[in-house]
Amino acid sequence: MATTKTDRAQVADTALRLLNETGLDGLTLRAIAKELGVQAPALYWHFKNKQALLDEMATVMYRRMAADGPPGLAEPTWQGQLCAVNRALRAMLLSYRDGAKVYGGARFTGTEHAEALEAYLGRMRADGWPLRDAVRAGTLAYAYTMGFVAEEQGSVPAPGGQGEPVDVAARAERLAAYPLAAAAGADIFESFDERFEEGLSVLVAGIEATYRSRG
Repeated sequence: MATTKTDRAQVADTALRLLNETGLDGLTLRAIAKELGVQAPALYWHFKNKQALLDEMATVMYRRMAADGPPGLAEPTWQGQLCAVNRALRAMLLSYRDGAKVYGGARFTGTEHAEALEAYLGRMRADGWPLRDAVRAGTLAYAYTMGFVAEEQGSVPAPGGQGEPVDVAARAERLAAYPLAAAAGADIFESFDERFEEGLSVLVAGIEATYRSRG
């Protein structure tokens, strides 16, 4: 095998490319090393373990999402900003197989994400929000999007993924003894775009009603 020098960026880029081919379960340091033309131990110069690599991958995912500037900054209201940020987050996660699994719980290795967070919190503070409430509102919306996408990616094949989407008709037949549960399938496993937007609107309205009512 030819020996090639590598750096963190090359390893992370290669890992993200392979992610769409293998999924997270199949993404091993050995497979990444083979793709780069190096021995697997060479990767430990850059990442002490797979979680460290996942942290870097999530950081690169964010950088790509914000390549043209942090999402939502041009929105004239905090509601618009919160929606724009979470739409961009969902789109980014869906562009990678198992994107939500990689991104969720990762710890950024850079500080680029702080620009968008600072802008969001600054806008909320200027609008009279206590810092605590502004943080809670943002993290609640983030948790909604992460959970929604995790379920979505578990139901619909992602880029490079194997398998088929949930067969709603077959599910209804299997649950024929439970007619309401059977009929719910179409609203659980289909129309993800519409459901995400509806849920986001409900969430933002709930955030405003709950936190703003505190005066």
